[in-house]
Amino acid sequence: MKSKSYQPRELKEHQPPLTIDEQINNLKRIGLIIEDEEYARDILNDISYFRLIKAYGLGLKPRNGKYFEGVNFDQIVELYLFNANFRQLIFAQIERVEVNLRCRVANYFSCEHGIFGYMDENNFQDSNRHQEFLKDVEEELSRNSRSPFVKNFQKNYIGGNLPLYAIVELISFGTLSKFYKNMKNSDKKAIANMYGIGFTYLESWFEHISYVRNICAHYGRLYNAVLVKRPMLYSQDTMENADNSRIFTTLLCLKRLIINDEHWEKFVTQISQLLKKYPHVNIKLMEFPENWDELLIPSKETAKIG
Repeated sequence: MKSKSYQPRELKEHQPPLTIDEQINNLKRIGLIIEDEEYARDILNDISYFRLIKAYGLGLKPRNGKYFEGVNFDQIVELYLFNANFRQLIFAQIERVEVNLRCRVANYFSCEHGIFGYMDENNFQDSNRHQEFLKDVEEELSRNSRSPFVKNFQKNYIGGNLPLYAIVELISFGTLSKFYKNMKNSDKKAIANMYGIGFTYLESWFEHISYVRNICAHYGRLYNAVLVKRPMLYSQDTMENADNSRIFTTLLCLKRLIINDEHWEKFVTQISQLLKKYPHVNIKLMEFPENWDELLIPSKETAKIG
């Protein structure tokens, strides 16, 4: 039986550059309502066509078709502004978790294996991953060679090596996630117990939150975005037919890692206020259920950051 010959996919040609006026005319041609062209001109001079229209126009028209009836330019700008504000709110909560995880990983591991225990491959599951971690550390030390605190350790301490409690403030959150993942299970379990969760969940959330953090740090889109790194969820947090590749899943992870206090409740209130301010936001595209705010207020049994 002869196999069918492979037919290469026809590639598209890149679109030529358009002036701002040409961009506006193109949007009107494909059915987008623009009531104030001067306003649209100002926006497109401030936010690129690709960042604004291509990203936040998703779902507002069929592929290669015209916009659905009634869709206007202001609506797309509204989605962009919601995302910008929403991203800033989430980033602040991720910062709290990140700083705390850096602290607890460094404190536990240093007390258990010594402040230079991170250099010993016997303290980890996989020696190859450990070597990759040390390489990442060396690259960060090289990039930060002029940093006062790096120079202080290298010039004023025996051996010139940095202790783990300093290293965790230097490496990326993603690298710290890999460091945790390569720990022995007994060590991972001890750290996860501080949060009252299983270590397999913390390992998964570590990686997922690191991924979302990078989206926030690079001004990326969380609204109507499919998140590649999907976290494990406890059964009580798993909604029927829920999609754990959407941003509400991130919030479910964060609520279990952040103290049940007024700051978290204020965060939930701020999200509610944003949704009222931007009525065109479709919460289903972020996998928010109707009772999302109730689900985000942790119970008293939820693990706390002390």
